[in-house]
Amino acid sequence: MDGGAPGIDSTLVDGLDAVELSWRYKAVPAAAHGQTAAGYVASGVGLAQLQTPLLTLSAQAMASNVAQMADWCEAKGVLLAPHGKTTMAPQMWREQLVHGAWGITLANASQLRVGHAFGVRRVMLANSLTDPQAVSWLAERQGPDFKVVSWVDSVQTVALQAATLADKPLADKRDSVLDVIVELGSGGGRTGARTVAQAVEIARAVSASAHHRLVGVGGYEGSLAHSAEPGALATVRGYLAGVKELHEQLLAEDLYAQGAETIITAGGSAYFDDVVDVLAGCASDRVDGGRRVDVILRSGAYMVHDDGFYRGISPFARGSHAGKTERPFVSAMHVWARVVSVPEPGLAILDAGKRDMPVDEGMPEPQLLGRELGGPMEVLEGASISAVNDQHAYLRCTPETTVGMGDVVRLGLSHPCTAFDKWTLIPVLADTGNDNALVDLIHTFF
Repeated sequence: MDGGAPGIDSTLVDGLDAVELSWRYKAVPAAAHGQTAAGYVASGVGLAQLQTPLLTLSAQAMASNVAQMADWCEAKGVLLAPHGKTTMAPQMWREQLVHGAWGITLANASQLRVGHAFGVRRVMLANSLTDPQAVSWLAERQGPDFKVVSWVDSVQTVALQAATLADKPLADKRDSVLDVIVELGSGGGRTGARTVAQAVEIARAVSASAHHRLVGVGGYEGSLAHSAEPGALATVRGYLAGVKELHEQLLAEDLYAQGAETIITAGGSAYFDDVVDVLAGCASDRVDGGRRVDVILRSGAYMVHDDGFYRGISPFARGSHAGKTERPFVSAMHVWARVVSVPEPGLAILDAGKRDMPVDEGMPEPQLLGRELGGPMEVLEGASISAVNDQHAYLRCTPETTVGMGDVVRLGLSHPCTAFDKWTLIPVLADTGNDNALVDLIHTFF
């Protein structure tokens, strides 16, 4: 391991500073072409020298959110493997690892290759590998510097992986053994065994396989609810109780691999407090030869947060737990869009659309209006986005609001997962709204 960040190769991440900016990056103007990413940042430019449409991040907000989540997890006695698919940005993964993350969670084989390319040392693959090429690729590359724990949710998946590995000539028999956890789901949910009994059968199949080690249990509660209403929270907590029951049954049957550190994992960015309430008590240190059990959250959106779905449902905002003292996370992402048409009173058309900003968890929120990018801005009252096309947004304003051609609107966004995938390069401002100096350029790999 290099002397930089734990869990990732900092030399490879730092290499992104040498990337030459060009027409391939819509986030930077033509004046930046030919410069390296680091050189452009060092030139002293700010928001005023950029162009619309534009997604930006706030360095101050991200630093605050990362530190807060790290401190909270440490206080609760749980680990964190943030879901890297939210950003697919190794520079941001490194910040999470520097702040104590256990590893990085990823969702599929292509994301796994990105993690491997940047030297991520420990990965939770929150999915089942059923493509033979993906199974073989992982088996050939896993080792001390690339440890991967993946999921299985059926006996058939276990058999498929075992058959693939049995047919693959590998240099070392240890290469043909995959560390897996059994995923528990729920009726109407996404993946995962539908009952604890089914999950136990899968665990028995894993335990009996020469090509697998059973190292934990887990799943995803976020697909079962979409609000903080009492009924939704009861559904989430009932599901988590099932994960705990599954873990206890596997302990009772001694199905976990001998000598392996055991994982219980759940927790997106909406209900991680409930995960801790229900599951944190299962964690234990290895004492007198006993088994070490770690509870690992996989929250991914907290570093960026938003002005929509997560603002409303994040545990730090909704105050669902007694004795709440945490401050809410701060949204670190905004889109800046320019008025390109004022075709009728009360309607302005902006130059940002579905190709530039997410709409799957709610429309963007008009926040500020100014005459130029990087200039003074005023609160935009009574405005909304009523619709978006591929490259345009419909800004509805009150009759009292004066919106002119070329004016700039700052928009709050909902759902970082579908914001980052639209940008291969994202400018980072020192502190959006207070200091618009450009301090970094984030590269994404979707």
